[in-house]
Amino acid sequence: MIPARYHDGLSSRVHDVVLSYERTEGDGALLVHPAGSSDVLVRWPAQNLVQIAARPGQLRLGATDAPDGARVIVETETDIARIRATLPLLRQRQRQERARQFRLAMIGTLSLASIILAYILFVPLLASRVVHLIPPGWEEGIGATVAEQVEASLGGAAGLPLCDPDPQSLANRAIARFAAEALAETTSPFTPDIRVVRSDIPNAFAIPGGRIYFHSALLNAARTQDEFAGVLAHEIGHIAYRHGMEQLVSTAGTGALIGLILGDMTGISVAAGLGATIIDARFSREAEREADRFAALVSQRLDYQPAGLAALIARVSQDDAFGRALALLNTHPLTDDRRVALEALSRERPTGLEPPFTPEEWEAIRTMCQAQATKVKRP
Repeated sequence: MIPARYHDGLSSRVHDVVLSYERTEGDGALLVHPAGSSDVLVRWPAQNLVQIAARPGQLRLGATDAPDGARVIVETETDIARIRATLPLLRQRQRQERARQFRLAMIGTLSLASIILAYILFVPLLASRVVHLIPPGWEEGIGATVAEQVEASLGGAAGLPLCDPDPQSLANRAIARFAAEALAETTSPFTPDIRVVRSDIPNAFAIPGGRIYFHSALLNAARTQDEFAGVLAHEIGHIAYRHGMEQLVSTAGTGALIGLILGDMTGISVAAGLGATIIDARFSREAEREADRFAALVSQRLDYQPAGLAALIARVSQDDAFGRALALLNTHPLTDDRRVALEALSRERPTGLEPPFTPEEWEAIRTMCQAQATKVKRP
């Protein structure tokens, strides 16, 4: 007889019991007796016995045909050893259960790895294919929604104030002409809407549908029109390749995968908060390289050095007050490889090109935010 405690799984009462083993022609059975009595409370056939997880120094047994929570608990090493010797099936089943759990863990790990691999390899590839099937009008509508999120996030209730709200000003007409010339040899369905906005955060980013935000802090940091034109052409490249929409499709695809894993398809609602994602400009490195190459191609028709992009970002990155939020710097640092590639592309330009801006236009662009600030300060 082995002393133990018994829970019937039907009440909270704990019974002091003793255990015995009934040998039969089959596998036998575990008998549970009230302490001090030969009566049998329960009889559990050996083939139905299962070992339940317990703390060290304790053995818990249950049965597959018993109520949930029904168990006997043995707590001395000698008695535990006697039960294991009497019921070798327990150790065999324990090994089988461990093997089953290991298989489940491996299957889960492989499933997760395959989903991650699918995301890394196929979601971006699918996004680049799907984006061309999205009507431009839809993308413009999505872009308008993202723009609201962007302006609310960066500018609060007041939005992002334009440095120069007059579309017919010399600076805005020069910028619009540059954008049109940059896209002249592409099949882009969008007319760029470039907004130079007042912000202390040095940033420039494109959103779906053709809109580009160029922050005053970044414009004020530009020393030459090469630097301004290089960054602006890079962002126009994102518009030409529809990288913003591609990013949204990819992000929504990630939400779908998460929903599939967790059994909660509301993960797709991640698409409702994409404004913040766009602000961070989390384009892939290949997208950044494509935008770099686009800026270099435009420089073969307009006389500016695409390496000015590298110069501006490298200089801004040295100043923590500026570098804290620059999208190209935060999420996709301007690596040495990109810098070298831009400098090489700068040397490949033909001669005799027209500069993107006249001296008067560049002066108007360079001071457009400063001039507006002066006007605001006047009583």
